[in-house]
Amino acid sequence: MSNSKQKPSDEKDLHKGDGSSELQNIVEAAIFASSEPLSIRKMMRLFPDDAQPTKEELNSVIEALQAQYVDKGIELKKLGKGWRFRSKEKYATWLRRLTINNPPRFSRALLETLAIIAYRQPVTRGDIEDIRGVAVSTDIIRTLEDRGWVSEIGHRDVPGRPALFGTTGEFLEYFSLASLRELPELMERRELKDVAKDMNLTLPESDAESPDDVSDESELDNAEVEDNPNASAEVIPLRPSENQHDE
Repeated sequence: MSNSKQKPSDEKDLHKGDGSSELQNIVEAAIFASSEPLSIRKMMRLFPDDAQPTKEELNSVIEALQAQYVDKGIELKKLGKGWRFRSKEKYATWLRRLTINNPPRFSRALLETLAIIAYRQPVTRGDIEDIRGVAVSTDIIRTLEDRGWVSEIGHRDVPGRPALFGTTGEFLEYFSLASLRELPELMERRELKDVAKDMNLTLPESDAESPDDVSDESELDNAEVEDNPNASAEVIPLRPSENQHDE
């Protein structure tokens, strides 16, 4: 048996001959291997300075890969500022059966708080309480931060300097959004059960039909949320604003 090893492609020849297909293979492998969405800028760092593809070439590679997977069970999707392969939403019903553990449980109060932050950011805890009309539990904010969906992004320049909260790149990734501009403009108030359905979340009947007249602390186990990587982002009955995640 031969002990010879396959010689790697010359990085400087990626733009010659069938180099475009090799470039596509490298980008495809890098996106698969990356633990987070891979931006064009990070893709360029894969190559030495004297052999870097242009942004236009990488965008062409992305388009080619998207076309290649159009009839597959996965797709190449832009999430925040980067690209990632994800299972298609149409197969979510089957993929949920892979989840062995019980899904985490969140309250309607948490969903409403997340909604307000996403559409009105940056906001303080006081802003959220003014909109909801009830106090916001510290546990609600902590849970959203632990999930990586919101973070403290500054302080309002008023007495007491209250913390300002905004959504994160992980929020965009979880809800399959390229930017906050993809959040829908929902001008009318919607029933929480309808919002939850759009998000691929599950609410018990008692919670979906009852008024929100209890404290946040007592609601922490009222609503069931499944960890669905293709959850829809049509969630919130407010108008979006720009923030640091938009390009």
